[in-house]
This record gives sequence, C-alpha cells and structure tokens, in this order.
Amino acid sequence: MALEDAKSQVDLAFTRDDLRGLAFENAFGGAPSFLRRRYTKDLRGVDLAITGVPFDQAVTHRTGPRFGPRAIREASALQAFDPPYGWGYSPLEELAIADCGDLAFDYARVAEFPAALTAHVRGILGQGAGTIALGGDHFVSLPILRAYAERFGPLALVQFDAHSDLWRDDDPGRIDHGTWTYKAVKEGLIDPGRSIQVGIRTECDDYCGVAFIDARTAHERGAAWVAAQIKARVGDARCYISFDIDALDPAFAPGTGTPVWGGLASWQAAAILRDLAGIDLAGADVVEVSPPFDHGNITAVAAAHVATELICLYGWTRRKG
Repeated sequence: MALEDAKSQVDLAFTRDDLRGLAFENAFGGAPSFLRRRYTKDLRGVDLAITGVPFDQAVTHRTGPRFGPRAIREASALQAFDPPYGWGYSPLEELAIADCGDLAFDYARVAEFPAALTAHVRGILGQGAGTIALGGDHFVSLPILRAYAERFGPLALVQFDAHSDLWRDDDPGRIDHGTWTYKAVKEGLIDPGRSIQVGIRTECDDYCGVAFIDARTAHERGAAWVAAQIKARVGDARCYISFDIDALDPAFAPGTGTPVWGGLASWQAAAILRDLAGIDLAGADVVEVSPPFDHGNITAVAAAHVATELICLYGWTRRKG
C-alpha cells in the first residue's frame, strides 16, 4: 500500500465512510474499535452492531472483566486486514458492521444495571441490527436475552462455558453471573429443549432441561461431533450464542475470573464454531475476559477471534437466506 494511501486511511474508527470493507492501517495505532469498524450511534443501514458491556459486579471470585471490551477491541486490530480464514467469504465486506461503543451506566447503582442493558440492546434491535456484545461478566447475557426474547420470543441458547450457571436463584433482585442461565430458563427467555451447553466441567445438580456436552466428551468425540450435536439440538430455531472465555482451558485463556482446568483448546473452539455454519444466529456475546489476569494478551486475542467467528456465523445465515 502506498504511503499516501496509508495516510488517507488513518483512524478508520472515525473516518471510515463505508461500513463495509477491510481495514488497511497500522494495527498498533489509532482508535481501537472492534475490527476497525466505525464508531457510531447511528445504526441506520447497519446489519450488526458490536457493543461493549464493561460490567463485572456480579462475579463470585476475581473481578476484572470490566476491562474486557477494551482489551478485545485492541486485540481485534490484527484481524481487520484479511477475510477470516476458511469461510470462503468476507463478512467485513458483505456486512455493514458498526461499533456502537460501550453501554453507559452508573457503576454505583448496580440494581439499575440490568434494565439499562436491556434497554440498550432493545434500542439496537429496534433499529434493525443484530448485536455481538463484548463483556463484561456472564451476568450480562441475561439482560441481553430479555431484549431478544421481547423481539423474537424464546431462543435456542448455545452456551460455551466451564460452568452451567444454573445455580438455583429465585430472588429477582440478585445479580450473579452463576445464576443467569437458571433465570433465563425460568423467565422463558430460552427454550431448554433447543438449548445446549458445551465445555462443562463443574458440577450441576439440575440442568433444567438444557442439554450439555462436558469437556471430556468433547475431547473424546471430537469437534465435528460436538458441532453436529449442537446443530441437531438447535434445529431451525433462532439461536443465541454465549461464549464464556473460560470454556477454553486456562492454558489458552488464563485471563478469566474462574478458570477450570481440562477445558477446550482454542483449535477445538475454532473448529466447532466453523462447523456451526447454517444455524440461524440472532445475536451473541463473548464474556469473562479479565485483562488483569491475562498474559501477553492471550485471552483477549482468543476472545477477538471468537467474536470474529460469531460475525462469520451471523453473516453466513443471511447470505444463504
């Protein structure tokens, strides 16, 4: 790329005119929007909005995921130059994708946070765009799903996680990242009969009708088998994917609050996500990235790749439909 061309491409997060297209600028400079998409609150004509949710006041152990959205965006700059490998199409060139920034909320009014996030996502969906959220702890998935269920009805949930997050919790006022799936089931936000969890390796007394594939089974049966089980479970239902980065083994994602050994390798997660092409993905999130416990940005890089694969899945459904 010529020097003059490079100068004209500076800070695409602000100067990009077209929401489509790859990004040819230095990965180490400029504003770190996700995949160098344009920062904007105007979502007219946007197919997919990336939004950050820097909330970690529901964690049971180590805080830090409030810094996750910023770290994931920075790591994503390395992926903005080329189409994602192996998909056979370029979602950044086919989809109109914008980064609409982070949810603004008062950190000292924790009880108001869920409604604020639901309203935020409701507003994005109301403008005709889907969402991929960058967390934040895993509680954020619950308010997001409330907005999705308002619009689409109960969804199939595909949850990548070390933990089921199905701890019994019938107190509507509690905000806990270990009980959000239980509440999503009880509130009718997801259809348990179409939902499945992958990578589980902690105890759960009651899966509330949600299917699960534990990490050992995933290792023994293989990524292609896991993807086939997910697609069979979800069927033709509209689907939401929630990817807790602790689904990966701590060797591949050390920067998370509740790491558990024996998890998925990054290559397994990549293969499973790739093989999910064809599901009707309505939205997704990547959560629990905790930069204070990361090393060499390993976890943030993994999360940026996950989010990019989710974009590919989102676009695949629409280009085929």
